[in-house]
Amino acid sequence: MTRILIPLLCLTALPPAAEALKVQVWDRELQTKVGDGETSGSKLVMQFVGDYDGPVVVLFAQTDEEKSRVTFPGLKSSYNGVLSKGQLTLQLPAAGASAANTSLTLGKFLSPFKLTLSAQPAGQALSLPGLKTTDSAAKDSK
Repeated sequence: MTRILIPLLCLTALPPAAEALKVQVWDRELQTKVGDGETSGSKLVMQFVGDYDGPVVVLFAQTDEEKSRVTFPGLKSSYNGVLSKGQLTLQLPAAGASAANTSLTLGKFLSPFKLTLSAQPAGQALSLPGLKTTDSAAKDSK
């Protein structure tokens, strides 16, 4: 009985799996979502609409656990930025009133939080060796 009880107690003492930091990128008018992402371990996996170029609003949503543990110190819930050719640049407010805003790519912005960026266009097709695309499969069947 104790053989079963000890491992069971150890499993129940573990904290629940942590939820992920979520990121949404919207056009400046908050009409169209042009990007979406979520952390997985120490990687932020983002997808962007490939044909959007222009100003955006970037929204970060932390879980209550992340907030209470201060997992991402200093992270605000929203930032202005620019999305151009699949690259997101955030405009960070300057510390002084007379100083200009600082622009950082999303990858550089994430590095103090010990996160790396994995970005891809939305709807990008996955190709693996040995798999046929629908075009090549249709040609083979003829």
